[in-house]
Amino acid sequence: MGESGRWDRILTVILVAAALVAPLVLYPVFLMEAFCFALFACAFNLLIGYVGLLSFGHAAFLGSASYITAHTVKVWGFPPELGILAGTAVASLLGAGFGWLAIRRQGIYFAMITLALAQMVYFVALQARFTGGEDGIQAVPRGKLLGVIDLGDTLTMYYFVLAIFLIGFALIVRTVHSPFGQVIKAIRANAPRAVSLRYDADRYKLLAFILSAGLSGLAGSLKSLVFQLASLTDIQWTMSGEVVLMTLVGGLGTILGPVVGAFFLTAMQHYLAQLGSWVTVVQGVIFVFCVLVFRRGIVGVIASYAEGRRKGLRETEAAATADKPPARTAAAPGAR
Repeated sequence: MGESGRWDRILTVILVAAALVAPLVLYPVFLMEAFCFALFACAFNLLIGYVGLLSFGHAAFLGSASYITAHTVKVWGFPPELGILAGTAVASLLGAGFGWLAIRRQGIYFAMITLALAQMVYFVALQARFTGGEDGIQAVPRGKLLGVIDLGDTLTMYYFVLAIFLIGFALIVRTVHSPFGQVIKAIRANAPRAVSLRYDADRYKLLAFILSAGLSGLAGSLKSLVFQLASLTDIQWTMSGEVVLMTLVGGLGTILGPVVGAFFLTAMQHYLAQLGSWVTVVQGVIFVFCVLVFRRGIVGVIASYAEGRRKGLRETEAAATADKPPARTAAAPGAR
């Protein structure tokens, strides 16, 4: 095991242990909201950070899954696990449709198509009868997981959300480090060369888009159960802007960056709520500061500094080894 891999595993153990004891110190509902947004940001980062596609319509997947889960659980009487699967499936299908229409475009054209499609979904959510319009779907029951585990208990719900987040996060990490992940990173770096190697770039982009949409839907489904509410807030275009902000502040193209960015912005919204509408002004100032000072995001800058330190230590050790005189070998007995 390399030094970098060893430290990554140690950091993972520390973060998981901290997450397990966090509800004993912090407000569990705040933590659950942060984990839902962290999964959403990680799904978005998979698309923009590793494929290079900027979507301004990811709120459509978060919000649509939230509505589907809330409706199936409250009206149809689905257990929570089936409601979450239904919301995730609908978000994945929606992502397939979005991707099929937009994936052949690049840059600002791709972003504008996804935004336009997301606004269509928002209009449907506003007008459809089952969504409740501006009131949304309220008093969504959390139910019992597998018919046994009562998710009405806040602490139980927290550990359920944590488990789902860890599964989704592990799936993203595995995807990034898989052969599929190497191909999408190659497409981002040089699409014509990847095509010349007989890789179907549009197909790989579409698969990544569907995976990102499905994971975003999973985050939306969890959020609807956490707050027992599905509302237009989750499907508005401003939510798509917030996930961009989370990813950029945390660190675009990094594994932990979106998680840090999501926790940072969620904490800021909670603890600066007394400022009212000025919270958005503070967010803007922080965003400008991060863009100017932390151009690679919080995690990106820390990772660059740590890598520089490791490189310096390796060079120092190599120089010390080169300056050390070779050890003398003992002469064989009887040799002159």
